[in-house]
Formats: sequence, structure tokens, C-alpha cells
Amino acid sequence: MRVDIFDFELPTENIALRPAKPRDSARLLGVHGDGPFQDLSVLDLPSLLNPGDVLVFNDTRVIPAQLEGQRGEARIGATLHKRIDLRRWQAFVRNAKRLREGDEIRFANGVTAHAESRLDDGSWTLFFPGDEPVEVLLERAGQMPLPPYIAGKRPTDAQDREDYQTMFAARDGAVAAPTAALHFTPRLMDALAARGIGTETLTLHVGAGTFLPVKAEDTADHRMHAEWGTIDGATADRLNAARAAGNRVIAVGTTSLRLLESATGEDKAIRPFEGDTAIFITPGYTFRAIDGLMTNFHLPKSTLFMLVSALMGLDRMQAAYAHAIAQGYRFYSYGDSSLLLP
Repeated sequence: MRVDIFDFELPTENIALRPAKPRDSARLLGVHGDGPFQDLSVLDLPSLLNPGDVLVFNDTRVIPAQLEGQRGEARIGATLHKRIDLRRWQAFVRNAKRLREGDEIRFANGVTAHAESRLDDGSWTLFFPGDEPVEVLLERAGQMPLPPYIAGKRPTDAQDREDYQTMFAARDGAVAAPTAALHFTPRLMDALAARGIGTETLTLHVGAGTFLPVKAEDTADHRMHAEWGTIDGATADRLNAARAAGNRVIAVGTTSLRLLESATGEDKAIRPFEGDTAIFITPGYTFRAIDGLMTNFHLPKSTLFMLVSALMGLDRMQAAYAHAIAQGYRFYSYGDSSLLLP
């Protein structure tokens, strides 16, 4: 289908540059089937769910994967987006035309990398020499990789190291936050537990490819970047048991949803999963693992707006976004949230 049918106009003033404080004070748009839209707060979430429902969170941790350096006299920017092995990462490179295979890039604080090879999609494989784990080198030389619609409007600062990390962050590897979970706080988790709402976690290391625009004119021609994820057997068993008992599985964020769908067969059974997924969900997709989604507001013509349109219907989501814009909801990574229940 044509990509331009997923376009919409977003005023720049609706783009959030900082998160709500406290996090759970963000607004929440309720989109339930074809009923009226509900203008709510994230703190209302427990009352919108039923006892026995299960929220599924992504416990990936964002690493400071944005690097600035030099190759000779040329300035080079690198955003790591996928680990290859202990010392190699795939990276999107700014000013890549100045880079050749074998070049050394000098980053801050004595951190260096070698440009090993250019890949078919234009990204590079970077090798980090030495004995220290690459994550240690990144803590020394890197910055939090804020999305371009934020980084283009203000510099990254120390506050982003806290703001761009969820309370569930436990496993290093993401270069973008699973932003739907940024709204959760201990008091909200306590309220969910008191309501009888279950919680589970999985891991999907979100890549910078999530921010890449869809350049193709037709969705059939778009290639998704792969991301690594895992769901263990015990978690899959508990989720299957919850659904068998008639309870709903609600993904917190498109990252959780994509991994759950990748791990689920046509029999709707969620299975253990470990490996890469490049699942691309567009209207016409039949959902097998989830019964709802909590997610922020996404970019026009993005794969994520296509995903929510697959879940709720394109007309419904266009109407929901028009309502959100008119009501002053804050969009994108640091913005407000929505609860989508087909």
C-alpha cells in the first residue's frame, strides 16, 4: 500500500522536548474500539484495565551510543545501532563519504574505532580495539542517542541520561528508549498491583533504525532493520496461561508488541524466542499475541504509525491523532501516551 496514506500534519509545538514531570502525570488518550475518545492521565491506567490483565514491558537499557570524533581532519559522527559481537557494532555514520575501510576514528577520552566495512544499507561495521568492554568505552565517550526531532532542537545534556531511561532498564543494548514505559513510576506500579494487573518483561534492544524514514513509495518496498530480542520460556508460559484464562495481554510499547508477535505462531501460542526480528506490521496484519497496546504518538509515514493503524484501523488512528493534535497532546519520545484497545 502507498506510504503517503499514513501522512498527517503535525505542528512543531506538539513535539515534546522534555518529558512530563512527574513521569506518570503525562496525558493518556483512550482509544477503545469505535467508542468516544477519552482524555485521561497515565495515572488513570489502572482503572482502564481489568484484574488479571497483564502488561508486558521491555527491560532494555539505552546505552550512550552517540559518538563524535575525527578521521584525520574530518569530523565523523557515529550512532551505534546493533551489536555484532563483543568488539564490533553496526553504526550509522555521519559524513561517511570521508571514511574508507581501515580508517581509524578518534573519539573523546582516548576511545578509538576502526572502520572495517561498509554494508549494503550504507551503515558501517566499527571495531573497537582494546580489552575494556565496549559499553565501558561508550560510558566514557558517548552521549545518549536522542531522536533527531529532539536533538535537532536542543543539545543533549546530563538530564537526558535519566530522562531517556525507563524504570525497567536492566539489560544494556538499546540505542533508543522503549518510550511507552517512560511514563511508569513506582506509585503507578503499586496502583496496578493493587488493581490485580500482572506484569511481565522481555528484552528487545531497540535500534536507531526505528527513526529512519520510510523512503519507499510503497510499503512492500520498505526494508526493516533487524533488532535482537529474547523472551524466556517461563514468561511465555505465564502469558499463554493468562490468555487461556480469558485475560488480556497489553503490550507497553511497539517494541514489546513486535517481539511478542515475532514469538507467536499461527496457533496464537507465545513461544520462547532469542534472535533477530525485522517484523513489519501494516494494515491487514492479523495480531496473534496481544489484545491492546499502550504507546506514544508516532511520526507521520513511520512504520510505527503503520503498526497502530494495523491494530485500530487507519481511519480510526487518523481521527485519534487529529483529536490529539487539536487537544494539545505532546508527541513522540518525550510526549504523552495512548491506550489502544481494539
